[in-house]
Amino acid sequence: MAASKYVIEVENVHRIYESVAGFTHAIRGVTLRVPRGEFLCVMGPSGSGKSTLMNILGGLDRPTSGTYRIEGISTSELDDDELAELRARRIGFVFQRYNLLPRATVLRNVMMPLIYTNSPVAEREPRAIKALRVVGLPEEYYDHRSNELSGGQMQRVAIARALVNDPALILADEPTGALDSATSELVMELFSRLGEQGKTIIVITHDPETCGWGDRTVHIRDGKLFTEEEERALVEAAMRHGGDVNARRGNT
Repeated sequence: MAASKYVIEVENVHRIYESVAGFTHAIRGVTLRVPRGEFLCVMGPSGSGKSTLMNILGGLDRPTSGTYRIEGISTSELDDDELAELRARRIGFVFQRYNLLPRATVLRNVMMPLIYTNSPVAEREPRAIKALRVVGLPEEYYDHRSNELSGGQMQRVAIARALVNDPALILADEPTGALDSATSELVMELFSRLGEQGKTIIVITHDPETCGWGDRTVHIRDGKLFTEEEERALVEAAMRHGGDVNARRGNT
């Protein structure tokens, strides 16, 4: 069977959480397809559902209903161990706060995904070095502990760690949120180069400047996705009527 041209296929996904306070409908009927090699930005304010969507895309959570496929594999058909294996091999994560082991060396941090996937020991260091070269971190830092690095250097290490297993998808959550503007630009230039090299990238953010680096932007509010054009029309309509964007959508 021919491989799907889409790395990500999300079909009518809902995510509902139950608590003592009642039900929270965090994701509402989201459908999304991401072709191989696309650099997609998902933009939304706090509480919009973007973190929930990221957790579903990253295999860290499961939809309440609907389907999610990565490279044609439906996550609903996988048990927890199989989902963890898929996550380790096919998804590279980049986080706002880097999530590095602070007292481990740069090389050790980048090699960690290879340990989790039981890659041959002899391959681990060469593959980590290759990934670090891709992100442009000078060799003099490889033996430094990650807590000795600047924020921009730590994010480069985090991106190298995300690349080391050659995943189908790089999923970045607010990757410039802890960086100054100049360093943020350097990091986004790196993502842009990776996109030009054919990597499939999804960046989750609230920042319009970050989205300016991507091939396409979708907006998320109240758990629903909107194209750039739909978002612009809704905002303009709300401004004309002196109302709230969410109110214009009929949401509470």
